[in-house]
Amino acid sequence: MKFKNLALVIIIIGIGSFIGYRIIANQEKNAEAKAFKSKKKATTVSGIIVKSSVFDNHLSLSGSIEANEQVEIRSEVSGIVEGIYFKEGSMVKKGQVLFKVNDIELKAQLQQAITKQGLAGENARRAKLLLEKEAISQEEFDVANADFASTTAQTQLIRAQIAKTSVKAPFSGKIGLRSISPGTYITPSLLVAKLVNTQQLKITFSVPEKYATQVQNHTKIQFTVSGSNEVHTATVYAIEPEVEVQTRTLQIRALANNVDGKLFPGTFADVQLPLTIIQDAIVIPTEAIIPIQGGKKVFVAKNGKAKEIKVETGTRTESDILIYSGLQVGDTLITNGVMSLKNDDSIQVTLE
Repeated sequence: MKFKNLALVIIIIGIGSFIGYRIIANQEKNAEAKAFKSKKKATTVSGIIVKSSVFDNHLSLSGSIEANEQVEIRSEVSGIVEGIYFKEGSMVKKGQVLFKVNDIELKAQLQQAITKQGLAGENARRAKLLLEKEAISQEEFDVANADFASTTAQTQLIRAQIAKTSVKAPFSGKIGLRSISPGTYITPSLLVAKLVNTQQLKITFSVPEKYATQVQNHTKIQFTVSGSNEVHTATVYAIEPEVEVQTRTLQIRALANNVDGKLFPGTFADVQLPLTIIQDAIVIPTEAIIPIQGGKKVFVAKNGKAKEIKVETGTRTESDILIYSGLQVGDTLITNGVMSLKNDDSIQVTLE
């Protein structure tokens, strides 16, 4: 019995000793981890002191270039093409005859109509004299006058059709490639060529609705086209009166001179639209911005620690971005190495 009690005491002492050892070992391990963490080397990052400056606010947009005026040249009457009086790809003047449709049948119809008109006119004159002598009724006189008016209208109609056989340029511009030859039977559905006015060009683009109130007529814009570094100038002359509901953008149109013919309708344009100049603006490098769900954030340095701050941004340029709220003048903004940082990380900032 004494042997069993002694064995039980020994077991209890052994278990207690093991538990005490584990507690002491864990305490030592935690102390070592805290010591290691405290000795961990601070992350070296680059930063700048936030300052205010004058920001020449402008938007970078994509636009399309269109001809100032353009039209598809077609014939209003059907018939055989008698002559073509323009050269493909050449400049034509307003009112210049482009091609002629054969009008022999129409001229014959005109002569017939003129004859009928003359006879109806003579009948109307005689009817007037007879009415004055009360030799005919008022009804017979009205019929004679109506017949004369009808033949006169028929003559005018045929003259108008003959005039349509000579197709003229509605405005001055450059005419494109033709799809007809002399002798072609032409109908109103057949496209002959396209006429465009390229002396001036329209640049159409859209701005986000939040900038709608900052755009005005007569604003000068600059734009470039693909394949050329030359900067062109245009003037805003028309603004859509309402914001497009689906895209939440406002459509704008500007006019540019193209006397030298370097610009072509149908090409894309990179547009720089100036907005209001902002005094005391905070502008930071774009690489300092970190996109997050529901917005953007940056890191600033405070007491050797990285602190994340949510910011509201505005216009973005090639290298900078405008900050509306979140940062203050004098903050130390971290600009390099931000993607690997976490809030409250120890940092060592090198100012640029």
